[in-house]
Amino acid sequence: MDKVLASNDKNIKEVMKNPEQYELQIIYTQIIRDKGKITFKDYTYHVNAANYYYPASTIKFPIAILALEKLNTIANTSVNSNFTIEGSAEKLKFADEITKVFAVSDNVASSNLFEFTGFDYMNQKMKEKELEPFRIMHRLSGSEPSNPLVKSVTLYKDDGTTEVFPSKLNEKSAPLVLNNLIKGTGFIKGEELVNEPFDFSKKNYYPLETLHNTLKRIVFPEAFNENERFKISDKEREFILFSMQNLPRNAGYNAKEYYDSYCKFFMFGDTKSQIPDNIKIYNKIGQAYGTMTETAYIIDTKNKVEFMLSATMLVNKDGIFNDGVYEYDTVSLPFFGALGRELYAKSKF
Repeated sequence: MDKVLASNDKNIKEVMKNPEQYELQIIYTQIIRDKGKITFKDYTYHVNAANYYYPASTIKFPIAILALEKLNTIANTSVNSNFTIEGSAEKLKFADEITKVFAVSDNVASSNLFEFTGFDYMNQKMKEKELEPFRIMHRLSGSEPSNPLVKSVTLYKDDGTTEVFPSKLNEKSAPLVLNNLIKGTGFIKGEELVNEPFDFSKKNYYPLETLHNTLKRIVFPEAFNENERFKISDKEREFILFSMQNLPRNAGYNAKEYYDSYCKFFMFGDTKSQIPDNIKIYNKIGQAYGTMTETAYIIDTKNKVEFMLSATMLVNKDGIFNDGVYEYDTVSLPFFGALGRELYAKSKF
């Protein structure tokens, strides 16, 4: 990690001049295979769950998995089962919503899945799997994202029957108590600038190590105890993994608007070129409020490379949140691209 962060690459050097300014955290995992057994060797940089960062769309990762885990407990259902949400007649398919979550990080799709799981279910299941600390406190779309009341969901089973899951009032979470919850010098509310720091104490909490460990469990479940694994079938896990690595052009999206690296930041975030077929990236990204985060399992069978990488950083030079002015294109995407390439080069065996 020290060698990589001391790289002469200009995009890494620029960030490493002042990593504290960017609230940089990184985890790199070497995957050790020995007689069929998987173990991990982690290398970290400034990882601290007590230092808050906004997880943005990375929260959709466990939403998608736990929606399938809940679905898996219901007879005569599959990823191709349909459901409707109270207030809408639109029939949604679990497989389609999960595909949208990973291919283009669709906010509405994640909120649709979330109505099926809810706050209490997700927080409890993550705790049971020892994926802590973690707390989901709001949806990523809708007029009342923090409303603890989840809507009624009607599930259309594969045998032609239906089952209704009534609306449920979930426990309302207390504000977070962590470092770095108060950020910046101001924020936009409506069309007005409020000259006060932005308070993240009522936002979702998904620290980097918990995110990274979620990835480990979905890619290599056999490396964990039974109680730490997600309770999904092999077929459902394969579907999640396929969705994670699938590129937008292969999921039916316009390749010019949704280029290969649209949701693949490590190695390719600073280019719109096609990702080579021999490199597969199983990942989930998050990008909001100036914070960019990604967790990824990267494998190149042709060149015998595999590793896991998670990182987060904040780019908000003007200190104003919610103004849409962040240095994603000039700082964080080039850094994520360079970081991935440096670690890829050093991971060849």
